[in-house]
Amino acid sequence: MRISKSLKIPASLCIRCRGTKMLCGLSYCPITVKNLVEPKLKQIKGNELTGSSPPSVFVGRFGYPKVRLYPSSPPVIGDTSDYEDPGRWINIAMDEFLSKRLSLLRGGMIAEVHGASDPTRTLQDVQLMSMSREPTTVNMQFSKSLSSDRSVLDDHVTPMGPWSPLKKLEIEPGKHELVVEKVWGDADFKAQNAMFELYKSGIKEYRISKILSVGAIGVSKKRKMVPTRWSITATDKSLSDQVVADIKGYSTVDEHLVYVRKTSGNLFMAILSPRSWMFEWGESWFPGSTWNQWGSAAQVEIDHEGYYGRKDYPGIGGCYYASRLAVAEALATMKRQATATLWREIYPGFNLPVGVWFVRENMRAMFATKPYRFSTFQDAVDFLSKYTKVPVKYWLAKSGNYPFLRTGGLDDYL
Repeated sequence: MRISKSLKIPASLCIRCRGTKMLCGLSYCPITVKNLVEPKLKQIKGNELTGSSPPSVFVGRFGYPKVRLYPSSPPVIGDTSDYEDPGRWINIAMDEFLSKRLSLLRGGMIAEVHGASDPTRTLQDVQLMSMSREPTTVNMQFSKSLSSDRSVLDDHVTPMGPWSPLKKLEIEPGKHELVVEKVWGDADFKAQNAMFELYKSGIKEYRISKILSVGAIGVSKKRKMVPTRWSITATDKSLSDQVVADIKGYSTVDEHLVYVRKTSGNLFMAILSPRSWMFEWGESWFPGSTWNQWGSAAQVEIDHEGYYGRKDYPGIGGCYYASRLAVAEALATMKRQATATLWREIYPGFNLPVGVWFVRENMRAMFATKPYRFSTFQDAVDFLSKYTKVPVKYWLAKSGNYPFLRTGGLDDYL
């Protein structure tokens, strides 16, 4: 598979490691992933696949407004829901996660994004599959053989297996919740309102982004497909906007609450301070990590917003809104607001793009733990310095929250 072809790991190291010690410095074992995926690919008979889609659909962005639409499925019949559920992925090894995602085989077809306002029968079938609450049986016939060089590894979307042009597609009808049927059938319901209606009803954000991407919600005459890369961030932003608006009606936390989570070559940190809502997301990529392959030192980048939010897109990317949703949910559960300072360190060996879900789900898991409590921001920062590999002074030098937290806070200016 492609992810192993580009790596030059000495055989002697692999023999010593045998996929258990990660002596190569990676966060996964390419050999293990290959051995888990290839038997599934061999199950395909000719150029035809029958499987249970989790459900899974990917909408490309190249060629917009004419894009490729990819209904996807592993060559597996049964309960495949864990192939598409980010909430389960942080509890499994990276090898297993990659093997599942790279087993999602995709049939590609060209579609006009505005066609969602008056979908063809095939597009409507894909929309109904995307809305399904459980795996749906699909049959795909490809016009060409699948090639593993057409797998997708991207920091914004989750990994996906190879694709081939679709010759024929058959999808069995899926089952949907009533609220999903409602927003799909309501011709006058704006997409943003529909998204929050689904969210309030317990529909997970990864399903909402999928429904948005295939153009199954919104005012009917204006419905359009949204590339998956964009729909994920649009969902995180839209939902967190609403949750943040709600928490601004609560009083602030009483102390500086500190959270720490170490996992898979990453360190996640957060300080929730007793001030009105502000937010920052910072990342430090070490040499040998995904976005600092050839550097000589860790690079710190931070994006920030004040009480009234921001109007431009954060340069740090989609993880900004994924983490914003996680912390807004945590504060909503507490019925409190706070100034949220969130940082992440990414260490050498974590060099495979896995998607923004990794940030969202790890932050959610972190906020589910018991926080450390401090009376001052400086005490909270001093505590974090025991965990960080980047000196705290470098974090504070780029922090948008710090100038307010070391003085009276934004509240003095409201």
